[in-house]
Amino acid sequence: MKGQVVLITGSSSGIGRETAYRFAQARAKIVLTYNKGKTRGEKAEKRCQDLGAEDTLLLHLDVTDDRSIKNAVKKVLKKYSRVDFLINNAGTGVFIPFRKHTMKEIERQIRTNLEGLTKMTHFFLPYIKKGIINIASAAGKTAYAEMSVYCGTKFGVRGFTQALAEEHPRLKICSVNPDITATRLTGYEGRPPSDVAEVIFKAVSGTIKVASGGDVDVWKIMK
Repeated sequence: MKGQVVLITGSSSGIGRETAYRFAQARAKIVLTYNKGKTRGEKAEKRCQDLGAEDTLLLHLDVTDDRSIKNAVKKVLKKYSRVDFLINNAGTGVFIPFRKHTMKEIERQIRTNLEGLTKMTHFFLPYIKKGIINIASAAGKTAYAEMSVYCGTKFGVRGFTQALAEEHPRLKICSVNPDITATRLTGYEGRPPSDVAEVIFKAVSGTIKVASGGDVDVWKIMK
């Protein structure tokens, strides 16, 4: 992975941050993004540098804003001229009965988890050289009560991933599906985010084999 350009959305905290750290240890060039957590993003970038990243670039990115995505494309291309791997990690969730959801909560989940991921892929696709890893979820394979909208978006991510792989067989494209992971989204309950980061790294580096468009289930790898 040394010298390869790896762009990770939502990398100022949680799974995204740990993933950035893992690729930094492998001497990759890391593009980190944050939406609201600039200070966290700066700390994550510094940590990547300390861990051995060959180079870093920290960007503000709102995946629900087309202009923000286009601006990110310009900045990444200006510095690196390419992206080897895009890791679509940014996501959000609201875990309450569906009838209690507000319209804003529904919109935010769909626009971040599915629309934003899809648009990121669309805008960056011409410049991606090796692969796309989409972070879906165990809740994208099995439906759970009080996670209806979140499940809908993650089922959608997996469907998008499978279809995209059919169109681009030369790229490594797959879904990585975490189970309950200790992030802000879960109240810091569950497996360490570093476990998920390790699985993502293994999927990208080829340590584990996955069919084009297929699923990598974290709980099966990190037993």
